[in-house]
Amino acid sequence: KASCRKLPPPRRPRRPRRPTNRAMGLFDHVATAPPDPILGTSIAYNADPDPRKINLGIGAYRTEGGKPYVLDCVKKAEEAILADTGTTVNKEYSTIDGPPKLKTLTQQLIFGDDCPAVAEGRIASTQALSGTGSLRVVGEFIKTFMKPESHEIWVSNPTWGNHNAIFAKAGLAVKTYPYYKPETRGFDFEGMMQALREQVPEGAHVLLHACAHNPTGVDPTEEQWREI
Repeated sequence: KASCRKLPPPRRPRRPRRPTNRAMGLFDHVATAPPDPILGTSIAYNADPDPRKINLGIGAYRTEGGKPYVLDCVKKAEEAILADTGTTVNKEYSTIDGPPKLKTLTQQLIFGDDCPAVAEGRIASTQALSGTGSLRVVGEFIKTFMKPESHEIWVSNPTWGNHNAIFAKAGLAVKTYPYYKPETRGFDFEGMMQALREQVPEGAHVLLHACAHNPTGVDPTEEQWREI
């Protein structure tokens, strides 16, 4: 015999839950970060309708129309990468510290082919994400692996605005050495050298801007670099 049974009534579709007060207030205690003083200048520039405006914010090459100027060397480098893509450049995952050849070429570029430290293998290199990301990695390394007396870093006065926060968040004590002399609008070489010799303790770290010092644009001469 065939039998049938009564099916249960269809369920009503559930209404989406309204966010509770607890969920809505999850991030209420997080303060809004202040605008970057340099990037904020560019935001103000873009919002200004005055046709005579000039962007004095981010330091970058510009066309006569105020657009970013892409250097010919950058175009050629990207063309070379594109030409090699699929052969020697295949987008494969790299080692965690970066391609070995890249590290070697970078050391030779920065320190010179005839640098004894390069030839003797006394320089350790690793690839990281841009300058800011690299400094964060350095700060974490110092705090994790160096002795407590080395948990101190000296930065130039002034330096790029986020440098102090990066090292402080990594747990380092951040101190400053003289760098810019307002009365001459130039480099305070004597003040910097005095601080390095008399104030910076043994084992502390010093942050140097290799070129185009940010934000002053003032750099040491080659002779001054050798003394530093």
